[in-house]
Amino acid sequence: MDLKLEHHTTDGIEVVDVEGEIDVYTAPRLRELLIDLVNGGHYQLVVNMEKVEFLDSTGLGVLVGGLKRVRAHDGSLDLVCTQERILKIFGIHDSVDEAIAARKSEK
Repeated sequence: MDLKLEHHTTDGIEVVDVEGEIDVYTAPRLRELLIDLVNGGHYQLVVNMEKVEFLDSTGLGVLVGGLKRVRAHDGSLDLVCTQERILKIFGIHDSVDEAIAARKSEK
């Protein structure tokens, strides 16, 4: 599957809509867009990942790189994602006890 990228400004925030797969082959396109936006003076970014079907480590690296770029200008990069398959890349919990309990319940 290919990667579709669009962006627009809402209330002074640049919103990047991403659709498809973010992997080793497509991630460079997202990286270039984020770099172009930051170079254009956009330091408040929202990446809408609601239509992302797959995200690999290269894609994660691109998002972290984008975060570093905007933070260098006191900016922010926020993600929009409710898809369980992406959210479960890393288990995110409120406490150590909750994280341990989650791992134990999977056995």
